[in-house]
Amino acid sequence: MTTTKQLLFGTFLLLGTLGLFAQQGLEAFLGYPAPSGLTSNGDRLAWTFNEEGKRNIHVARAPGLQAVQLTQYRMDDGQEISQLAFAPNGETLVYVRGGDHGGNWSGTKNVNPGSKIVAPKVQIWSIAFSGGKPRLLASGSYPKISPNGDQVVFLRSGKPWIVPLDGSSTPKSLFTDPGSIRHMAWSPDGKKLAFTSHRGSHSFIGMFELGKKKLEWISPAFSKDTDPKWSPDGGSLAFVRRPGSTKMQDSLTRRHHQPWEIRIAKLGESGSRQLWKAPQTLRGSVPTTHGRFNLHWSKNDRLVFLSCHDGWPHLYSIPSKGGKELLLTPGAFMVEEIRMNEKGDRLLFSANTGKDPKDLDRRHIATVSTDRPDMEPLTQGEGVETSPVFLGDGVAFLSSTFSRPALPAILNKGKIVPLALDRLPVTLPQDQMVQPRQVIFAAQDGTKVHGQLFEKKGGKGKKPAIVFVHGGPQRQMLLAWDHRGYYAHTYAMNQYLANLGYVVLSVNYRLGIGYGHEFHKPEGYGRFGASEYQDILAAGKWLAGQQQVDPAKVGIYGGSYGGYLTALALGRDSDLFAAGVDIHGVHTRVPSNPYDAGSERAPDASLADALAWESSPIAHVGTWTSPVLLIHGDDDRNVGFDHSVDLAQRLEREGVYFESLVIPNDTHHWMLHSNLLRISKATVKFFGEQLK
Repeated sequence: MTTTKQLLFGTFLLLGTLGLFAQQGLEAFLGYPAPSGLTSNGDRLAWTFNEEGKRNIHVARAPGLQAVQLTQYRMDDGQEISQLAFAPNGETLVYVRGGDHGGNWSGTKNVNPGSKIVAPKVQIWSIAFSGGKPRLLASGSYPKISPNGDQVVFLRSGKPWIVPLDGSSTPKSLFTDPGSIRHMAWSPDGKKLAFTSHRGSHSFIGMFELGKKKLEWISPAFSKDTDPKWSPDGGSLAFVRRPGSTKMQDSLTRRHHQPWEIRIAKLGESGSRQLWKAPQTLRGSVPTTHGRFNLHWSKNDRLVFLSCHDGWPHLYSIPSKGGKELLLTPGAFMVEEIRMNEKGDRLLFSANTGKDPKDLDRRHIATVSTDRPDMEPLTQGEGVETSPVFLGDGVAFLSSTFSRPALPAILNKGKIVPLALDRLPVTLPQDQMVQPRQVIFAAQDGTKVHGQLFEKKGGKGKKPAIVFVHGGPQRQMLLAWDHRGYYAHTYAMNQYLANLGYVVLSVNYRLGIGYGHEFHKPEGYGRFGASEYQDILAAGKWLAGQQQVDPAKVGIYGGSYGGYLTALALGRDSDLFAAGVDIHGVHTRVPSNPYDAGSERAPDASLADALAWESSPIAHVGTWTSPVLLIHGDDDRNVGFDHSVDLAQRLEREGVYFESLVIPNDTHHWMLHSNLLRISKATVKFFGEQLK
């Protein structure tokens, strides 16, 4: 008979833990400051720090770049700070407080993980760069400050509103529209606003002009038009066009090219012209890495965009009058986090390339012109540099090493200089961090798989081991501390587990990024066969085969898509994986061809449904014997809580031992630091009991 235990929390220390480590608990490993939202204006820099749930804006100004805390939020209250932006003159910052904008749905809905009687609101605030009290501007999200700096447009429930930047009057509805508004973009003169109106099967590019009583529609078609970008003179708009949605069905199990093109419309003229069309190949499909199309209109009158049609996410540019696209970043690497400078003639980005072959598992900063392939690397080394921004004549970015979490940093004579080092707690055990080792192994079908091995040297006898599976799945775990909050946590967890005596392998399975298009978009992935699971199985076997590892004590854990693969591993291969922690995993795979009256049924719908079932963890509960800890927050906006409700009942029925930890009112991203500690301690305790 299955027993479901409600966990008691405490730090579990394995027998044989190093004496030095015993003085440092899990709280110390998770007590790092997590930066995000790095932005700049001239010589001014701003970002947010999440310090054990206390989220605040910090600023610095060249040349001294002394970091100063600007806001004074002192509670772990679960209210994120996002969408940080400078006014054009650099004197004011605007930000959003509240919500979970990383959610797949309801991202702008309020978050109440502290279960307060009156739930916090999602609000837009402004604050002077020089300091002072924040000013409430409105309830809403996605603020866009006008070029002249006097007004802010924003979205509330998908509808556009406007408010003065100085808060001198109340917000007003900007216009009505039956669609859901996105991608708002001010014209260079601040008199017009371009936007996308999403309307289900299709979407339009619209334009609103201040003082006018009628909207204009830019080349409407039976398509999904998105991502409007203004020409430098404000006389034209570029946008991306994709086919509209249809009920017409093609094969579900065969991969198809996902077409897209870039079009230009001149204001005052009807229609638009095609500037560039993606090659009709699988590689030429809609990009799915950071920023997707990354469309920019440079001041030397070229359109810059990202495409994967040569097998890697690369930057291209093309004259606005037309011509052949120019590859700006050739090579076997990816680019992401792309910015264009104020002059509009250079691009700044992060890329997994450098002098060291291991840089494929890192990120460094580089720059390139918008009109020629003169890519110049700016950073190198064993660390990771991400989130770059222009800062005056230089650059700023987030920098981390294997032992130090990400911090804002600059370049000084080619050397990386971290800022705000004083925010690192003295209790952070940097001297106990292990340097992850790059390992490469082969899956059953020959696919090369990269991973990072965390192991504390020393100890007697065979060690227990754990496979870590990241979520996304469009992610890549790196050889240094991750800059993204969710994965900064899992990096710290892997370090902590290594200090407890586990050998931990973080695996970059196919569907992830960083290794080219074929790895990112494999045959038979997900609900069409879970081909990526081969990489998880190979990781478990490789780990079990290491001479220092006890093959009978190999565990597995992961969150989100990593939770899905964790559950699949326990269901299919309990003989290899002795225990697992499944954190808000995807468990049920919906039928591949949901349809209503009037829809066609795909010719291979039955096959697709069979594949979806076989690719789901719930299909393998009958062979699941290893104990598992299920963790889920019930306000999850990325993976529905019902996924874990369903799996728990199936495990109960089959007599599989499981424990559960349910967090009421928190989301996928553990908005309360106290909840992050709870789930982390529960994970450590469970592995300690099952693998000790």
